[in-house]
Amino acid sequence: MDPMEAALAALESLKPGERLNYTATAKKFGVGRDALSRRHRGVQGPREQQYGNQQNLSPAQESHLIGYIDRLCERGLPPTKRMIRNFAQEIAHKYVGNRWVDRFLNRHNIDIYARWASGMEKERK
Repeated sequence: MDPMEAALAALESLKPGERLNYTATAKKFGVGRDALSRRHRGVQGPREQQYGNQQNLSPAQESHLIGYIDRLCERGLPPTKRMIRNFAQEIAHKYVGNRWVDRFLNRHNIDIYARWASGMEKERK
């Protein structure tokens, strides 16, 4: 269990009337006192949750985009970064920044190599 989650569980397990001591609990679990206080009061959520609110695409939309990229690559047509950015803007219905594609590719460990396509054999068409 994450130390922050363990500290929050310890605070929640206090009986009514017991004194709430953020400093002692934070020291015991090795977390920051202010962060523990904010998380316990509900002012701040977990990082994953906070970052999720800032992402342009939801996880479902990102998986849809990954599937589309995979299908293009299987057909021998790897998309360029500009194409991926345009696809993302169509899915999100909002502007996607210049560096978004790089972060997306790193986040999902995708390698895309843009190169000239050779002609397909007549039987494959």
